[in-house]
Amino acid sequence: MVFDTVAALPLSVLVVWALARRRQVAGAAAAWAWRRSAAEVGIVHGTVPWVWMIMLPGAGAGVAPRRVSLVPLRDLLAVLAGSPVTATVQIVGNLLVFAALGFCAPLRFAALGSVPRVLALAAGCSVLVETAQYVLWLDRVSSVDDVLLNTAGAGLAALASRRWWGAAADAPSDRSGPAPVPGG
Repeated sequence: MVFDTVAALPLSVLVVWALARRRQVAGAAAAWAWRRSAAEVGIVHGTVPWVWMIMLPGAGAGVAPRRVSLVPLRDLLAVLAGSPVTATVQIVGNLLVFAALGFCAPLRFAALGSVPRVLALAAGCSVLVETAQYVLWLDRVSSVDDVLLNTAGAGLAALASRRWWGAAADAPSDRSGPAPVPGG
């Protein structure tokens, strides 16, 4: 999956260029067009592969009993008690699932320009993924710890992009509508 994501990077760069160019032709400022286009493609390119990977069925899909873990930190402590390599892969992997969303969403959508809003979005997306894993009977554990780690990863990534949020808020809006009436 990592190889495929890296291999698709040139295509994503091309899509950013095409979107930015289209926006510039339509009259948008170059910096705004590039920032917005990079944020949109970054959300997709950085999130879809991770979600795809965690939605792949296990060996017992449709056969093995469905598993749910609703006790916070139980799975995390079990992972930490195991192999350090497994713990690192599990924790870092879960932190990265919605990291691109957390980093790029406030840059693209000014309304998401706060850490609590990004956390709410990531938690909602993570709950949807965990619910889908259960409903689709994918032979995966639907765990509250995954939701917590996915949300934490998005929140940390949002903090990393915070310095650029003001530029997103100052950007022109896509909403078209009547011009405001002076004095009224």
